Amino acid sequence: MIDPLERVAKHRRLSEKAECFTESVIREMTRKAMINNAINLAQGFPDFAAPEVVKQAAIDAINTDINQYAITWGAKSIRDAIVTKFGEQT
Repeated sequence: MIDPLERVAKHRRLSEKAECFTESVIREMTRKAMINNAINLAQGFPDFAAPEVVKQAAIDAINTDINQYAITWGAKSIRDAIVTKFGEQT
């Protein structure tokens, strides 16, 4: 008796559209990082706990209920903070 999975595999082929798929940029970066023993910043899989200050900052940000994208050129408060910061450095 022929194994049903073998029969399906024998006749399986990809669609023309699927034949054109390429490796994702993230997958490529992961592969290259592994080859070069580099730190991979392409995927969000840290192997360490986030610092408490970062966790608290995330909680504080969520609790502000500012949950919409800023206007295209950025939130005014952030732009003002950048101006202040760079003004201190010049």
